[in-house]
Amino acid sequence: MNIEIIKKSVKHINLKVKPTGEVILTAPTDSNERDIAYVLKKRADWIEKKIAFFDAHRDEHEKEYVSGENFRYLGRNYRLKVIESKEEGVKLQRGYLQVFVKDTAHYEKKQRLIKAWQMEKAKIHFQKAIEKYKPIVKQEIETVRIREMKTRWGSCNPSKGYINLNLKLIEKPTECIEYVVFHELAHLVHADHSAKFYNYLNLFMPDWEKRKARLEKKD
Repeated sequence: MNIEIIKKSVKHINLKVKPTGEVILTAPTDSNERDIAYVLKKRADWIEKKIAFFDAHRDEHEKEYVSGENFRYLGRNYRLKVIESKEEGVKLQRGYLQVFVKDTAHYEKKQRLIKAWQMEKAKIHFQKAIEKYKPIVKQEIETVRIREMKTRWGSCNPSKGYINLNLKLIEKPTECIEYVVFHELAHLVHADHSAKFYNYLNLFMPDWEKRKARLEKKD
């Protein structure tokens, strides 16, 4: 465990775990090693849980949710701007993804606010795509679920009429969202990836391969 100890003019010993897994302990200038060891021992379980949380959510493009980071929305890049505010929320304004939060250093709060905003926008844009292509497939859709998926952009259970869509799709251009939505809706007509399925895609979305290539392109 990597622990950085900083002594400065503060009243109490404070602990912080960064998304990188680094532990920072800030202590009053007159505190001794015994006091510091006591706090570390007392908070050991909390530290381990925080590190485990960050490890579980870390990927090759780990976000730290700090001003200047790049976030994508509907195929465009936006810079994150973290703003201290009593009223918390997220706005897309003047080319920035603005996050208003009481504690600008609160990683989980910033993450939750952005995820909630992405979910709100995903519901709107995914539903638009569904309404556009639903009249084509003419099949009943029982449930549409939006969730984080590691390996798929979407999935379909034709027998139950369930459609699952990856939340991260909201980062992609509208044409890519439409492709995934139509691809899954098409499975309500043709359950497998047969020749009939691809003929169906070609008929109603002739440029699906171009859309698919853009979807899979690394940004």
